[in-house]
Amino acid sequence: MDRISSTLRSANMRRIKGKNTSPELAVRRMIFRLGYRYRLHRGDLPGKPDIVFGRLRKLIFVHGCFWHAHPCFMAHQPKTNEAYWSPKLKRNQERDARHLEELETAGWDVLTIWECELKNMDSVEQKLTRFLNGQSGRKKGENPCGRWPRSRK
Repeated sequence: MDRISSTLRSANMRRIKGKNTSPELAVRRMIFRLGYRYRLHRGDLPGKPDIVFGRLRKLIFVHGCFWHAHPCFMAHQPKTNEAYWSPKLKRNQERDARHLEELETAGWDVLTIWECELKNMDSVEQKLTRFLNGQSGRKKGENPCGRWPRSRK
């Protein structure tokens, strides 16, 4: 049973944005401060990446941990309406994997920044610098959120 009415829940869900979220704006400010310029939300690319560096053939997705079912301390499985949320979050993960594969096949270098990673902005800045300077965005075996992921049911 949900703790709030369906009308209030519906109003809350309508206010959730897909573009220009707080995590995305924080990453964009950091990239701009580093001296890079970019394009936003290119609709002609699979998944409409949040940040695109066309000349470099690099792009960045800034994912919310809940919406993309990241196995970290910030994401959780909703306890109400599980019949809806479980398949929904699974479809989101499958769609993300499909878009990633399509982009890499087309020759794009892709970096995903997770909302939980923004708890350590210095680490994100190092990752962005490595990625934009031609190195891989993540060191081998590096845990993106600095904590061991939770197991999912």
